[in-house]
Amino acid sequence: MAQTYDICIRGAGIVGRTLALHLAAKRLRVALCATPNSASPSASDVRAYALNQPARALLEAVRCWPAESQATPVQRMEVHGDDGATVVFDAADQDVAALNWIVDVPALEAQLAEAVRYQPLIELVDTPAPATLTVVCEGRASRTREELGVDFSITPYNQTAIAARVECAQSHGQVARQWFHQGEILALLPLSGPGGNFCAVVWSVSAERAHTLQALPDMEFSDTLHAASHGALGSLTLTSPRHTWPLQHALASRWSGSHASGPWVLAGDAAHNVHPLAGQGLNLGLGDVAELVRVLDGRPYWRSVADPKLLRAYERARKADFALVGGAGDALQQLFAHPHAAAQGLRNWGMHQFNTLGAVKHWVAQRAMGTRPQ
Repeated sequence: MAQTYDICIRGAGIVGRTLALHLAAKRLRVALCATPNSASPSASDVRAYALNQPARALLEAVRCWPAESQATPVQRMEVHGDDGATVVFDAADQDVAALNWIVDVPALEAQLAEAVRYQPLIELVDTPAPATLTVVCEGRASRTREELGVDFSITPYNQTAIAARVECAQSHGQVARQWFHQGEILALLPLSGPGGNFCAVVWSVSAERAHTLQALPDMEFSDTLHAASHGALGSLTLTSPRHTWPLQHALASRWSGSHASGPWVLAGDAAHNVHPLAGQGLNLGLGDVAELVRVLDGRPYWRSVADPKLLRAYERARKADFALVGGAGDALQQLFAHPHAAAQGLRNWGMHQFNTLGAVKHWVAQRAMGTRPQ
């Protein structure tokens, strides 16, 4: 069958749609296949992502950055340990407008879907189409990755994430708050704009604890959440369903290659999964988009978009970034999940010390914000 597309993207979630829009802007013909594993806009979706400046720039370049009421700038981040230690990051200290932005997922997906609909070089297809290069963006349960025979090394965290939305008695004040307590990690992320009083909840707990929390009536869940957040925002009212999913650290052994169906690369959760504690999951996926677009757009005119040299360069660059970002998040999760009293004392002592180390804290903040300090 003749190849009518330069790129076939399998997966029409945030990563797949963003990639399609950027490749089409480079005059490449794109088939975008919304596979069963792809995310799709849904009014019941309670997810929210912390996006950094490079992710924002990537989305702004295709005019898909949400309005401020749906992309709340974070001015301050407070991380509380389980024995009184606290680490604080402040936008003013970093001389930036915001540390990151908490973005409403349904709003972002709706904007991307609308932009795709009006891009003539993108065609929505129901089944994978023949193309010079296939990009797999199907998510963590990618069927295509399995068909390609790529090993996906998974390390379960034996934790389940609970996501929901709450209305708070007090304004969030553009502060992202996180608590570590006996292996559990709770985050309240500011939503609904700078003066808002809604938050996204991401609560990482054991599978047994998740089952218990899911079974609670709404009011009891809100009261339990209020206690776990130490009443930081006053009384909390649940405003959405609660959704859960198991947490894992995962990495594909290969991110590029060739198959009987042709050359391919992986991107987003099809290539890697991280714990949500550092808020870097989608930033990593959009980093994949930026690097792949950079590599393909910068190729010599005589190189195909499926040239193995280009695809290997993309794979090397993204694996290096994942090793640093994903490895740091995994180490933090392991440290705070350790039940031994000595580990608790060590991590809280470390938090106290870290909060006083201005240069080190500044470097870590820059990494999280997506910059590359020397």
